[in-house]
Amino acid sequence: MLSTAERWEGGKNRILIIGSTGYLGKYMAKASISLNYPTYVLVRPESLAPNSSRAGKLQELTDMGIRILQGSLDDHKSLINAFKQVDIVISSLAIPQHMDQLKIIRAIQEVGNIKRFLPSEFGNDVDRVEALPPFQKVCDDKKVIRRAIEQAGIPYSFISANSFAAYFVDYFIHPRRNPQPEEVVIYGDGLTKAVLNLEDDVAAFTIMVANDPRTLNKLVIYRPPGNIISQSELVSLWEKKTGTTFKRVFLSESDMINLSETLPHPDNIPVCVLHNIFVKGDQTNFELGEEELEASRLYPDYKYTPIEAFLDASISVPRHTKLTSFA
Repeated sequence: MLSTAERWEGGKNRILIIGSTGYLGKYMAKASISLNYPTYVLVRPESLAPNSSRAGKLQELTDMGIRILQGSLDDHKSLINAFKQVDIVISSLAIPQHMDQLKIIRAIQEVGNIKRFLPSEFGNDVDRVEALPPFQKVCDDKKVIRRAIEQAGIPYSFISANSFAAYFVDYFIHPRRNPQPEEVVIYGDGLTKAVLNLEDDVAAFTIMVANDPRTLNKLVIYRPPGNIISQSELVSLWEKKTGTTFKRVFLSESDMINLSETLPHPDNIPVCVLHNIFVKGDQTNFELGEEELEASRLYPDYKYTPIEAFLDASISVPRHTKLTSFA
C-alpha cells in the first residue's frame, strides 16, 4: 500500500475537467494532457450526438488523447461513476452554473477517493472582494462553495487567477480589428493596477497546483510581476508598438456605479467587474504575505508569458485572425 506522499510523487494523478468545452475549460484540458496527466472530461450524453454544437470541440479533445466520460450535474449516479475513475476534479463551470458545484461536492463527499477538488473561481480572491452589489452577489455565491467544501472536509485548492489577458486585451484594444478602432474606453482614471494572466498560463499553473502537496487546502494567487499593469499602461504599450493613437474616452466611477444600478440584471454585472478590477483595484490593493502562495514563486522554472510579450506576439497575428474565442 503506497503512502500518500508516494502516491503524489510516483505515478500520475488522473484529472477530470468539468466544463471542458467552455472558455477556460478547453485550456485546462489542453494543459493537463500537455503535462502528461491522464486527462478526462465530463460530457453530457446529448453533447456526443454527431449534430451537437459541441461535437467539433469534443473531437479536438479526443484527438489530443483526452478521454470522455458521460455524465451530468443533474445525474448524481453519473457523477459518482465518473469520480470513481479519477483522482483530481477541476471545475471550470461558468456563471451562473457555478452554484451547481454543490452537486459536485455532494458526489465527491460520497465517493471518498478524490485527492483534490478545485472549484471554478479563477478570478479575484472572493474572500477579499468588496464589490458593487451585482458582482458582490456572484462573489458571495462563490464563498458559499468554498465554505461547503471546507465543511465537507474535501481536500481542495482555491485559485485566484485574477484576469484573463487574451480576453481583456481583446476587450480593450481589439488588436485583431482591421482597421484599428479610433477610440478606447478607459475605466475610472485608468491608473489602477490589475493582473492580466494569459489563459494558457492560468491553465498550466492550475494543473501544477492541483498536483502539488504544498497547495493542499490552500489558496494560490496568480500574480506574476510581469503581468501587473494598468489599463492606461496597456493602451500606451499597444500604441507604441503599433504606431496607433487612440482617443481615450473616460467612463467615470460615478457613471459606472450608475450603470450598475440602472442596467437590468445580468447586464449590470460586467460593469461591476470592470469597476472592481480597474477602478477599485481588488486584485492589487493588498500585499502578499510571506506565507501566502503565489504561482510564479511556487513554480519559478515555468516560463509564463508577460503581458508585454503577449502584445508583441499579437502584432504578428494576421488582422483577420480572432485573438480569442468567447465561447
